[in-house]
Amino acid sequence: MSETAVLRRKVHDPLRVLGIDPGMALLGYGIVADPETPRALTFGVVSTPAHLRAEQRLVSLYEELRRVLQHWRPDVVALEQLFFARNVTTALAVGQARGVVLLLCGQLNIPVVEYTPAQVKEAIGGYGRAGKRQMQEMVRLLLQLPTIPQPDDAADALAIALCHLHHLRSPWIKESHEQAPGPG
Repeated sequence: MSETAVLRRKVHDPLRVLGIDPGMALLGYGIVADPETPRALTFGVVSTPAHLRAEQRLVSLYEELRRVLQHWRPDVVALEQLFFARNVTTALAVGQARGVVLLLCGQLNIPVVEYTPAQVKEAIGGYGRAGKRQMQEMVRLLLQLPTIPQPDDAADALAIALCHLHHLRSPWIKESHEQAPGPG
């Protein structure tokens, strides 16, 4: 059986979006389903010990994320775009973690969409410069969770998944798909 076949689900199943907040030490993930009334199916982090060499940490991220992808079978992965940080070492590590995500999604034929932190804040908090606490509370409210998801990386991943669902519900997006010319 091919990798793609492993990931197929029934057509009538609700859309599943896996949000990922990439990082080498902690990679946050959160799966949200059903764009009409979003609900969190699962969330958490993949952590790698700092004492491991970089290549060992990347293998660990790969193996753990692969388990998540194969178990939950998302329809799409929403990934936070890398933005330039003051700390070059951190930016490189985040870029390497993003590479693992992109590789896995490519191998499993899962489409990837990317959003900047400002796009996520605008979609979830209504303001592109919303604070961390405001974003976490909005994620809690939108997903009707009893408490703010922990750790922060998991809450961020859920926000990224919600951002994609928001993007799909956008009237502009629907309108552009309806007006797209057919084959011909």
